Amino acid sequence: MKVVKFGGSSLASGTQVEKVYNIVLSDPNRKIVVVSAPGKRHSDDIKVTDLLISLGEKTLKGTNADDEFNTIINRYSSIADELGLSHTIIDEIKENLLSIMKQNKKSSELFIEAMKASGEDNNAKLIAAFFQHRGIEAHYVNPKDAGLFVTDEPGHAQVLPETYENLYQLRDRTGILIVPGFFGYNKAGDVLTFSRSGSDITGSILANGVKAELYENYTDVDAVYAVNPNIVKNPKGISELTYREMRELSYAGFSVFHDEALSPTFQAGIPVNVKNTNNPSAPGTKIVSERKNTNGPVVGIASDDGFCSIYIGKYLMNREIGFGRRLLQILEDLI
Repeated sequence: MKVVKFGGSSLASGTQVEKVYNIVLSDPNRKIVVVSAPGKRHSDDIKVTDLLISLGEKTLKGTNADDEFNTIINRYSSIADELGLSHTIIDEIKENLLSIMKQNKKSSELFIEAMKASGEDNNAKLIAAFFQHRGIEAHYVNPKDAGLFVTDEPGHAQVLPETYENLYQLRDRTGILIVPGFFGYNKAGDVLTFSRSGSDITGSILANGVKAELYENYTDVDAVYAVNPNIVKNPKGISELTYREMRELSYAGFSVFHDEALSPTFQAGIPVNVKNTNNPSAPGTKIVSERKNTNGPVVGIASDDGFCSIYIGKYLMNREIGFGRRLLQILEDLI
């Protein structure tokens, strides 16, 4: 069994969704599909998640948010029209969004959480409807029904250990399972999101839970590149790298993966394959526990703002008990 995740750029239009459909059906082992909210169709476009945040903030303030609401519904309608779907699914999405807007706003944080998560949730319903429209057995799976439970930390939720045992039961379900990324539920039944770009985290959690042989993460690049392609022309693609290398690179500015996304797959020893929705025949980049391919003397080069390296040299520092603790205390006091 393979778990496959598609990012927002892979689901931004009907044309892109068609590509996703073909990729999924090309391998019968791709049983679980994790989807993001529709992303940008072009550089000047706005992601659906950003529209939802704006809609939520205006709703909390009591100001008119008709433009945001209509733009969001039109994004889904545009995709449905391109795919030849009836507007029954759009009516369902519209009702869902209206119900969230009317829900209790006692906690503004939880309200925004539910609003943000609706982007992935409603897109999963649309994608499932499209597969069914094409005569494929496909089922929308809500994370709560799958047992994906998380800590009570809005915007930074962490998966609870019992989730993995719950998710294993998905192996017994028939057809292709379409699961929204980015969020889970706390024990009180509230929607809680992972960090931004958290659909990668959902895919990784699901791969761990169902004991997948491979977690495929489809994006809009052929591979993870050794350097930023926006800075260096024609960079070298990395064929294989380790979890540790990928994590270090993501901390330092690599944007292909969220820096928390690899932890569940790493724990389970499941390889990750980064591939391109627009060029699925390209081998992509494999992320593994140990690699045989050397990739040359340097795997990758990354940089980011907001980082500072501190080098400390002190004679016999290794014999001074408590030195590291006292040093870190100074830094903590100054934060």
